[in-house]
Amino acid sequence: MRSLALITLLAVAPAAGAQQKLGYVDSAAILQLLPEYQSARQEVDRLAAQWQAELGGMRREVEAMERDYAARELLYTPDERTRRREEIEARETEMEQYRRRKFGTDGELFREEQQRLRPVQQRVLEAIETVAEEQDYGFVFDRSGGMVFLYARPADNITEFVLEELGVDPTRAGGTAPDAAAGTGR
Repeated sequence: MRSLALITLLAVAPAAGAQQKLGYVDSAAILQLLPEYQSARQEVDRLAAQWQAELGGMRREVEAMERDYAARELLYTPDERTRRREEIEARETEMEQYRRRKFGTDGELFREEQQRLRPVQQRVLEAIETVAEEQDYGFVFDRSGGMVFLYARPADNITEFVLEELGVDPTRAGGTAPDAAAGTGR
């Protein structure tokens, strides 16, 4: 759908006589070079790993309960069997609720990402807008998004200008600029 909109936009703009300047950025490369993004990302990843470990512990506990039940099932009275199965099912339900609470679509991980990463992403967006306005770009696309670039002229890459607007040295990462690290789009 995005590709169709882009093709339509590119086909209609020249016909309407509008000469729009197009540019692109690599937001993933920009974010990788921002220390505040990296530290926020590490904190979110640390929380996710901690919650995943807790979930793994719950899973192992349920598996142990199931093994114990299977090993002793014949020794249990019918009432005891029912009680043990209910205990296992309750623990499985608790584990699933924990998983949804932490990793669900509106879970704690999502909220932590929004709280910690959104301010940095907003700062990058503002820098992109500043550069686009200063250099008179009508449209700026994100190379690292879902849009496929069949060809991207390196001269239209404004990633370095955005990094400069953010106060980041574009050559800081291993001595290569983000465009060189990501390829030129050819």
